[in-house]
Amino acid sequence: MKVLLTTRVVTVLGMIACCVTPLSVARAQQPWPLWQSYLERFSDPQGRLIERRGGERTTSEAQAYGLFFSLVANDRERFDRILGWTESNLTQGGLSKSLPAWLWGEGPQATWGVLDRNSAADADLWMSYTLLQAARLWKDKRYSVLGSGLVRLIEAHEVLELPGFGPMVLPAPHGFHDGEEYLLNPSYVPPQLVRALAAEFPNSIWSKVEDVLPAFLEQSASAGFAMDWVAYSHGMFRAAKGPGDIAGGSYDAVRVYLWAGMLAQGTPGREVILHAFSGMGSYLRQHNVPPERLSPQGRVLQPDGTIGFSAAVLPYLAALSDQQALQKQKARLAAGLSSTTGLYGATPTYYDQNLALFATGWSEGRFRFNRDGQLQVSWSK
Repeated sequence: MKVLLTTRVVTVLGMIACCVTPLSVARAQQPWPLWQSYLERFSDPQGRLIERRGGERTTSEAQAYGLFFSLVANDRERFDRILGWTESNLTQGGLSKSLPAWLWGEGPQATWGVLDRNSAADADLWMSYTLLQAARLWKDKRYSVLGSGLVRLIEAHEVLELPGFGPMVLPAPHGFHDGEEYLLNPSYVPPQLVRALAAEFPNSIWSKVEDVLPAFLEQSASAGFAMDWVAYSHGMFRAAKGPGDIAGGSYDAVRVYLWAGMLAQGTPGREVILHAFSGMGSYLRQHNVPPERLSPQGRVLQPDGTIGFSAAVLPYLAALSDQQALQKQKARLAAGLSSTTGLYGATPTYYDQNLALFATGWSEGRFRFNRDGQLQVSWSK
């Protein structure tokens, strides 16, 4: 039994081996087992992605990630189904006319529909970015029209000027600006997406957002760690309590390391961003598992992050060239892959699988972001 387990771990390690597989040597697009297993567990035939442990709800984040992974998988039929469900159920007239509602699910009297009309800027950014990349890769202007329209809505409703700092993306149009204080989420603004939008729309607000984004991420870090939420007022950023949460770094913040690690070499601001979160690198050199929750002072409040946390830090550790810490997280991830479900963890959760899809898809060379933020996929020349 010991030999069989060792062989299995080695095999899976090979699947996510060394986060340096260049797209230029990637073979023609291969089946993506993790994506297929994810769809079997978390999707329906109409194109809805479902949080099974969240009351069967659907979020705009799930739909946005689903669009991205469908594009990476070159699955246009799935992409169109997800897009169609999103426009029909989360928007009022389509993505070029209204921002998608962030939450859909079962309401009073067992009726299903939008539960909160407010949008979520991270989902909106991923949707607009993915539509624009799909237009380029699949050569379909229809996606570009939708993506451009959504970008204009984001600009109009979710980008505000922080006095004394510059323009930044708010988490949503409503509820995150009170007087002179602004509540922000660093994980909502992936730098490669902002860079791509700045290139796609020259002389727009995105160039200005790109200019201040490294400073925002650097100043929003606390004790060398990413925070879930930060407040800005009077020229200063500080860790803050988010909606229904406590101040510190946890499930939102872990994505900051993921986005930072996937930045291409030569991307402006990359070194500043990586250095801003050096506390996590130091922690992982001394510990086997990323922390689940940290205080703003860098004190560990809950030590053992889920398996998705180990996935999320793979590109980050690869960017740091920290092979020892990288191998520990790869081994944990490999050991956590279920041969029964094809998913990660004894009880697979929606969020862990999404973190793993980003991290292992990148590690396996299925996609990359170039220094201009454009998506490169292994199935396209």
